[in-house]
Amino acid sequence: MIEVIADDRCGKKVRVKCNPDDTIGILKLLIAAQSGTSADKIVLKKWHSVFKDHITLADYEIHDGMSLEMYYQ
Repeated sequence: MIEVIADDRCGKKVRVKCNPDDTIGILKLLIAAQSGTSADKIVLKKWHSVFKDHITLADYEIHDGMSLEMYYQ
């Protein structure tokens, strides 16, 4: 299990525990459950790369303790 931090730069930080073989879509569902935001409105980025829902965290090389930028559509 790894812990991923999603930060929306407006004061909301969400820490989520997940597996490296989970997809970005599953990560969005876990973030939505903790933040109260709808999962389909969440966009996860790192720098200028937008993460796609069907690709796993391991494929994006997201590791334990990594912080992602969270935006809303």
